[in-house]
Amino acid sequence: MLSVSLLTLGSPEQLTGGYLYNRRMADLAPANDSELRFVSFAPQPFPLAVFEADPVMRQTCEANPDVVLIDSIAAAFLALWLPTHHFPIPLAAILHQQPGGIDHEGLRRRIQVPLDIATYRRASLLVLASQALVGTLPRGLCRDREIVVVPPGRDVATEVSDVGDLRKGRRAAFLCVANWVRRKGILELLEAFASLPPGSATLHLVGRDDIEQGYTSLVRARLARPDLQDRVIIHGPVDRATVSGMYRSSDAFVLASTKEPYGTVYGEAMAAGLPVVGWRAGNLPHLAGHEREALIIEPGDIPGLSTALQRLSEDEELRARLGEAARHRAQSFPTWEDSARSLFAALRQLRHETA
Repeated sequence: MLSVSLLTLGSPEQLTGGYLYNRRMADLAPANDSELRFVSFAPQPFPLAVFEADPVMRQTCEANPDVVLIDSIAAAFLALWLPTHHFPIPLAAILHQQPGGIDHEGLRRRIQVPLDIATYRRASLLVLASQALVGTLPRGLCRDREIVVVPPGRDVATEVSDVGDLRKGRRAAFLCVANWVRRKGILELLEAFASLPPGSATLHLVGRDDIEQGYTSLVRARLARPDLQDRVIIHGPVDRATVSGMYRSSDAFVLASTKEPYGTVYGEAMAAGLPVVGWRAGNLPHLAGHEREALIIEPGDIPGLSTALQRLSEDEELRARLGEAARHRAQSFPTWEDSARSLFAALRQLRHETA
C-alpha cells in the first residue's frame, strides 16, 4: 500500500478543476493499492498561510506517508520552510497552474512566482496536468528532476441525473460550466449570446458566483438587461451526476476562457458528444480543431463568437458532425482510471528510488 499525503489550500471538496482532479485521484487510490489523504492550509489572505507551514508539516509527518504531494495552489506557502528544515519524506508537486497562479497579476504574481519555483526545486518529481504547463517552467527546473504529464480524465460520472429538456422551447441548448471569474469570459459570452434571435437557444450557466464579487456584480447587471431575460438559466454549482446529465442533454458547449492550463470541461463535453466553442487560447487548440470538433474564435472577437453560436443554433447537421467528431477525438483522451494509474505509478516509483 502506497501512502500519500496531499497538501492543498482550504477544503478539498471545492468544485473547481484542481480540487476535482485531486478528489478523483483520492477516490481511485484504493484501486491502485494506494491511499491519498488531504492536509490543508487554512484559506486566508495571501501570503499569511506561510506562517502555517510548521504545524501543517507536523500534521503531515504524523500520518507517516511514503510520499508528500504538494498542490500548486499551496506551493508558495512551503517555500520558506523547506530550506530550513530536514524533511526525509520524498516530495512531489502536482501542478494545475503555472508558477504564480492563473488568476493573479501585479504584485501578488511577482511575489508568488519565485516562491512557487523555490518549492518545486525541492521536489524530486513534478506532475503536470497538461503538456502546455511544461513551457511555463524554467528550463533548469525541468532538466534537474522527473517530469510526468498526467491530464485529467474525460469522463464525468457513472451516475447521470435526469435534467429534463434544456432547450426550453428554443432550437438549441448551450451549456457553459465555469466559475464566474474574469478569465472564464462569462461577460463576453453573454454579450455574444445576446445578439442571437430570442428563439435561437437557451444558455445554461453552471458554476460558482461567489469567487470574484466585483466580477459577479458585472455579470448580474448584464443578465438583468432586457435582451437576456428568460434566455439564460443560472444553476450555480451542481454535483457530478447533474453536470453529467447536462452534458448529455445539451446541444453544444461554450466557454470563452482566455487561460486554461488543460480545460477539463472541454474534454468532458467532447466525451459527451458535444461540439465546443471557445477562444483560440489556453489548451483548447490542443484538444480540438476548428471546424472539425469545434468552432474556435480569435480571443475577444465577440461578433465571431456570436456567429459561431448562431450557426450551431440553426444547423442541426453541423452540430451532429462536430459532436460526433468530438466524441471520437475524446476517445484518445485518458479516463480518470487511466490518469490515476499514471499518477500512482509515478509516486510509487519515487518512493522506490528514494528508499
